[in-house]
Amino acid sequence: MGGRDYVDLRGRQALVTGGARGLGAAITRRLAGAGAAVLVADVRKEPARELCDELNGAGGDTRFVELDVRDADAVAGVFRELEQGGGAVDVLVNNAAVDVSKPIEHLTADEVTRVVATNLLGPMYLCLEAYRRRVARGGGHIVNILSTAANRTWTEAGPYAAGKSGLRAFTHTLFKEAQRDCPGIGVTGIVAGGMETPFIMDRFPDADTSLLQSPDVVADAVLYALSVPEGSVAGELVVVPRREPSWP
Repeated sequence: MGGRDYVDLRGRQALVTGGARGLGAAITRRLAGAGAAVLVADVRKEPARELCDELNGAGGDTRFVELDVRDADAVAGVFRELEQGGGAVDVLVNNAAVDVSKPIEHLTADEVTRVVATNLLGPMYLCLEAYRRRVARGGGHIVNILSTAANRTWTEAGPYAAGKSGLRAFTHTLFKEAQRDCPGIGVTGIVAGGMETPFIMDRFPDADTSLLQSPDVVADAVLYALSVPEGSVAGELVVVPRREPSWP
């Protein structure tokens, strides 16, 4: 899968948080390949610009937007700036996430705040800005990247599991409200299992990669969610390696 033959996104604009590398970069590539103009929202300037240069050189339409999703005012500012320029976010992919792998007894308040603010509050801020605008326009799609930790946690993952569990609950609520408010809006939560990305490999360089999946598989799931015909919606998708140890 992957590309315009699977779903045609020409004329639509997407915003991908944490889009500079790992799963975010894979999603950005898939969306650009399907014809979307993609805003790569990240705090990492250089890898984001390098990705945009690469994709634009191949005929894509991508642009870096520096954004810390924990800053609600900055999130609102991105959407206001787009509106002032006559643009809009048709597809929002909340992908940005961080983790601190420590026993709870050793966690600091700042570490807990950083994880929960990035993984839960940030996506909620973006959904608030995107959803009301999509209701006004009568359509669009929001994809929230979840985790197996939203359903079953493990040691040294307290804040991460709390954030992803909360985001899953918020996503389900948003799905129900979209059914009520605007049938043209799709809301999808994607429960992603372990991937061979910097998110895991930077922290666990000795991880058994045979237990991990390619981020391209999860990026394909995003395209699938966007391809579901009008009248239906993929409310939640689960994409895990066959040997995923944390599911179900």
